Order: sequence, then C-alpha cells, then structure tokens
Amino acid sequence: MSTATETQPRPATVAPSPAITRPVTGRRVMRSEWAKLWSLRSTWITLGLGLLFLVGFGVIAAMRYRSNLDSGQPMDPDFADASAYGLALFGVPFSLITLGVLGVLSASGEYSSGMIRSTLAAVPRRLPVLWSKAAVYGLLAFVVGAAGALVGFLISSAVLSGTPVATSLSDHGVLRGLAGLGVYLGLVGVIGVALGLLLRSTAGGISALVGTFMLVPGLMSLLPKSWRTDVTPYLPSNAGESIYALQHGAGTLSAGAGLLVLLGWTVLALGGAAYRLMRSDA
Repeated sequence: MSTATETQPRPATVAPSPAITRPVTGRRVMRSEWAKLWSLRSTWITLGLGLLFLVGFGVIAAMRYRSNLDSGQPMDPDFADASAYGLALFGVPFSLITLGVLGVLSASGEYSSGMIRSTLAAVPRRLPVLWSKAAVYGLLAFVVGAAGALVGFLISSAVLSGTPVATSLSDHGVLRGLAGLGVYLGLVGVIGVALGLLLRSTAGGISALVGTFMLVPGLMSLLPKSWRTDVTPYLPSNAGESIYALQHGAGTLSAGAGLLVLLGWTVLALGGAAYRLMRSDA
C-alpha cells in the first residue's frame, strides 16, 4: 500500500526593498539642529529668562528713575547721567549671559548625552554640524535680542514720557542701536556654540564665556594705563557694546569697527571649534 504525499507550494519570498537614503544637505542638517534645539525644555526656559531680563530690568530701571524724579529728592548719583536708551537696556549683561549659556548648552549637551555620535554618524563630514548649529542658534539669539530690546525700549519710553531723558524710536540712532544689540547678542550666541564644541564641557564652556565677557574687562584695570587704553576697546565685550551704543567716546570704537572686531573674535572661536571637531573623536 503506497501513501501519496501532497506537497504544498511555498509562498513566494518578497525581496526586501532597498533602504531609501537621502543625501546630507545643509538644509536638512539645519532642520535637524532646529528640531533638536526646540526639543529641549531648557531652550524654552532659558530664552524666556533672557527675554525677561532684557525687558524686565529695563522697565524696573525706568520706573525707579521716574519715582526718584517725582519724589522731589536729589537725583540718585547712579541716575545722574542716565538716558532713556541706557535705562531701557539695563538688563543687557544679564540677557547676554543667559543667551550665551544656552549657546554653550546647545553644543556641549550632545557630548554629555552621547548624542554627538549619532549626529556625526549621520553627517560624517562634521563641519556642516558646526555651521548649522551656529547659524540656527545665532539667528534665534538675534531675534530674541532685537525683539526684547524693542519691547523693553517701547515700555521704558512710555514710563519716561515727559521726563528730561525721554527718547523715542524716531530719535537719531535708536533703531540702529536696537538692531545692533540684536546682532551683538546673536554673535554672543554663536561664540557660545563654538565654545561648547571646542571645550566639549558645559562647565568649561560657561566658565570661558563668563570669563571673556564679564571678568576680563574688569581685570584690565591691572594693566598699565597705556596698555589698557590700547587693549580694552578690542575686547569682545567692549567691541560689542560699541555696536549698539548711541554715542562713542574717544576711547571706544565706532559701531562698524566694533562689529568687525566682534566678528573677528567669532571667527576665531568658530575656527578653534572646527579644528577640534575635525581632528578629535567624539
């Protein structure tokens, strides 16, 4: 007796579809950096603080000047040479540190979390990562700085309306100065990104940023007077202040010269970051 064995046909094997690879372009890298930046809660918090410092401290300074003026008492020596423009920008140093620190965090944070390996695997040429981070955050810091300066100035001008220091947007140099402040804070943000990639340490990057913009200018008093006069105007902080200043004294740079000097410092920081990014492993 024979047994017939029925053979079932095998299902056809479907060939796997080839993986779709998209070329790495500068636009895609920038979109990636934009998405990574806004995925962090610290971005929203720090930008909010930077905006609050820029607007809030200026308004507080203007209100204090107004109350001192209305009290009939002698003017506080701190406000003797005050102007509405200067009072409105009282919070610039605090906003500068806030936006610069966020720039450091946006770059050094990837090294702390290890995400930089995935980033460099996706962008093996590496340098587009640096340019994209710097461009995305620099533009964001510029917008926040210019918008905060404009809003703070408008509110402070309303508070100081009718006082001897009243100033309006139509006054000579005001709009140029407010835009220059945005440029200054944007370049500070770029320098922060460069320091984060150069030092690959959040603490180290923040220390270098604060030391450069806050501590070094104070230490210039230790130099001989002849050296101090020649060196101080070319520091990043002093050059940056020249960009948005309405008046320029004999020992300060013009707005254009200050911009060129600060651009030079920015290029130097980016150059150091680019060299280490290309020469060192993640």
